[in-house]
Amino acid sequence: MQLAQATVTVDLGKIEDNARMLVDALPGVDVVGVTKVTCGTPEIALAMLAGGVAALGESRLENAARLRDAGVTAPIWLVRAPAPATADEAVRVSDVSVVSEIAIVEALDAAAGRAARRYGVVAMVDIGDLREGMMPRELPGFLDHVATLPNIDILGIGASLTCYGAIVPDESNLGVLAGLAAEAEVELGRSLLVSGGSSTSIAVVTAGRAPLTIDNLRLGEAIVLGVDPATREPIPGLDLHRDAVTVSAPVIECKVKPSMPIGTCAQDAFGNVPSFEDLGQRRRAICAMGRQDVVPEQLTPVDPRIIVLGASSDHLVLDVEDLPVAPAVGEAIAFIPGYSAMLALFTSPYVAKEFVRG
Repeated sequence: MQLAQATVTVDLGKIEDNARMLVDALPGVDVVGVTKVTCGTPEIALAMLAGGVAALGESRLENAARLRDAGVTAPIWLVRAPAPATADEAVRVSDVSVVSEIAIVEALDAAAGRAARRYGVVAMVDIGDLREGMMPRELPGFLDHVATLPNIDILGIGASLTCYGAIVPDESNLGVLAGLAAEAEVELGRSLLVSGGSSTSIAVVTAGRAPLTIDNLRLGEAIVLGVDPATREPIPGLDLHRDAVTVSAPVIECKVKPSMPIGTCAQDAFGNVPSFEDLGQRRRAICAMGRQDVVPEQLTPVDPRIIVLGASSDHLVLDVEDLPVAPAVGEAIAFIPGYSAMLALFTSPYVAKEFVRG
């Protein structure tokens, strides 16, 4: 197949399948389908909703606005707290924010008042990963203050795990979260949702090792890539599609060259000093895609005989020696991206996006 430019292909049927399998595997748990890695792509959001997710999660107001402009009416969570100066836009395009600072909730309350609507918040507590979230001792005072705001509904208590500190959800830290939520319910005199993290929490919940009060998860990578982000391996007991998203790039050169550069080695374009193994003369292909578009270390060639050697800003270098026929110039070579690679691909304006139902 001849290709003009690097192109991401999304099989919306597989996205929908993954969402449905996860929703079915998590009875009693509301799933927020997180679209942030795809920059709020409406087609992917709609596939997640068709698969049964209860709401959508976004980190950027621009992406939430993109979903609203496309006609998406489902509840949208901001899974990164908005800055106070953006509170009016946050209230306009979303329904819920995860929060840990009173100043942000006060700004959201004022914006909700101006918009004549109520707005929901989930109080985030840090239970070990050291990304967002107040320390547990701060939660009672936070809730007391937020409960006095006239336009804010405290919907629940939540936590983030694995995204920064790589801390894995388990019985202990999720037990702490459940305990804090139980205390908050007594303090507020009503039930609260307990948002127990992201895709890394699926395994502990489906294995029955999480507190039964965990009734909300924010899932992105498991839906779009079909893996557990803690291991990048399949989630036990779930046969999720791991090829719902692929990327292809055209070959712009294919020649036999030495495997060792010739001359004095210094820093490459990104400040690294590369190392090479002398494997003699090898056929290598260059594709029209580089670090400005993708993280090459997270590309897995669909054909296992192809090896990703590296990339500069705009050139992806491959070893294609083991292919029985050398790829022709213009021919597409396909890859399955990892999370960081997909984040870059959807962010890059130089990569085309296409949607299919395979």
